[in-house]
Amino acid sequence: MVHPRDVVSTERLIRTSASTIFEVIADPRRHPDFDGSGSVIKARPDSPARLFLGAIFAMDMKRGLRYGMANTVTEFDEGRRIAWSPKPASGRGARFFGRIWRYELEPVDGGTLVRETWDITHEPARFVLRYMSGARFRKDMVRSLGLLEGLVTNPT
Repeated sequence: MVHPRDVVSTERLIRTSASTIFEVIADPRRHPDFDGSGSVIKARPDSPARLFLGAIFAMDMKRGLRYGMANTVTEFDEGRRIAWSPKPASGRGARFFGRIWRYELEPVDGGTLVRETWDITHEPARFVLRYMSGARFRKDMVRSLGLLEGLVTNPT
């Protein structure tokens, strides 16, 4: 049975097509533009320009200290769903990571319902993370979806 704090999701209706939103999410260079946590600095140069199932993309990050994360795309349904599993870019401690970041896009009347999810059901340290991080991640995800909406409805 999944603990209720092991999956944190938030949703937002964005008044544009799923394909428009998906193009932004599938481009790792755009991730800093809609990161509500402020921790994503930039995609590393060896990251693919567009994500696909099995793609590995690395990001420079900062939460207090600078660090890197290597993300593997674990779910991919063109225009509908994309998810990745992050691990430390250094490789150290990778066995302690099992979290998944997921975006699901559902076309609805008036636009697209976008759901962002932080899933730690396979995370070895989930018993710690569920109490320390869930509320913060929900707040960051709400901010992320607002930023994403601004990018796709008011492109500059």
